[in-house]
Amino acid sequence: MVQFQYTVSDPMGLHARPVGLVVRAVAPYKDSCINIIYRDKHADARRMFSVMALQVKQGETITVTVDGGKEQEIADAIKNVFVSEKL
Repeated sequence: MVQFQYTVSDPMGLHARPVGLVVRAVAPYKDSCINIIYRDKHADARRMFSVMALQVKQGETITVTVDGGKEQEIADAIKNVFVSEKL
């Protein structure tokens, strides 16, 4: 399992545009379990509304976990979306 933490810096928090890009980025990896954890809630990174329901605000930290094949590749793809979107 690969995991990393990320602190959201966007004033809008974890919002629809970057979440949609994450969902598209992880879609090809059907054999992996990809979760975003915020406080005591877990969301499947393939499900946009599940991630949006976390209601992550600016300055708060999430944990992304990837379990299965190509773990590091998937984690890097998610990090790249966060960084490129200045999330």
